[in-house]
Amino acid sequence: MSAARVFLLALLLGFMCPALAEVAVPQLTGRVVDQTGTLSASDIASLNDRLKDLETRKGAQIAILIVPTTDGEPIEQFSIRVAEAWKIGRKKIDDGALLVIARNDRHLRIEVGYGLEGVLSDVITHRIIDEEITPKFKAGDFAGGISAGVDRMIRLVDGEQLPAPEPAHWQAPDLIDFANPVLIFAVIIGAGILRAALGRLLGSVATGGIVGVFAWMVAGSLAAAILVGLFGFAAALIFGGLNFGGPVVGSGPYRRGGGYPGGWSGGGGWSSGSSSSDSGGFSGGGGSFGGGGASGSW
Repeated sequence: MSAARVFLLALLLGFMCPALAEVAVPQLTGRVVDQTGTLSASDIASLNDRLKDLETRKGAQIAILIVPTTDGEPIEQFSIRVAEAWKIGRKKIDDGALLVIARNDRHLRIEVGYGLEGVLSDVITHRIIDEEITPKFKAGDFAGGISAGVDRMIRLVDGEQLPAPEPAHWQAPDLIDFANPVLIFAVIIGAGILRAALGRLLGSVATGGIVGVFAWMVAGSLAAAILVGLFGFAAALIFGGLNFGGPVVGSGPYRRGGGYPGGWSGGGGWSSGSSSSDSGGFSGGGGSFGGGGASGSW
């Protein structure tokens, strides 16, 4: 009886240990996540530009993950865990695809969302791996293999009929109304009044805040509000001190309480945090995966 219990315990531990040893799903920090240093910065930038362009045109998302190893876990099981966590592709359209490479294991897989299984079928993805990716991997050209495979996937997705992507609220079409000369003139006049009442710096900050809130209400976009608010602040700081024939408060043009002689030199602190290429700004759109795709090795 004791021997049977030991046997059952060993069997249970045998089933549990692989689950406990699963490699953690890496954090989605961009369209290309390389944990091995395989790709150079220029390689990543080139891939990111192409994948971002695809998403802009078609709405579909493709992401790339390179890990050292899956630590014995089948590449199929690991990649579906990543796909379910990252949710690449748009929700209910499921137009996402994921290229996973375990470099030390010499295994790779293309995981395909439900919405792309027609164009990136199991047969097609197997051919992409065999014809485009693994021949270059065998020659040591990892960047070339990934680039060739991704390019072929992009061409296929380009030929698929997919719902058009929704335009981003913060892009130029939504900001055109704020470039109206009348509004710009009103901002400058309002900035002059606020600067006269609060001083140059506080008046400019108040102007930027008011303009930003107004932009948020109109455009419904925080990004647009920030951009327009920064414009309002800069316009108030530069042009808000112009004298249009109105009363002058204080000893200098719109100066109060001693003002800020020589101008304000702290402009370097107002840099936009959205200028980085992709990391932090990319996320999955809620797409679902069902195990479609193909695996390979080299």
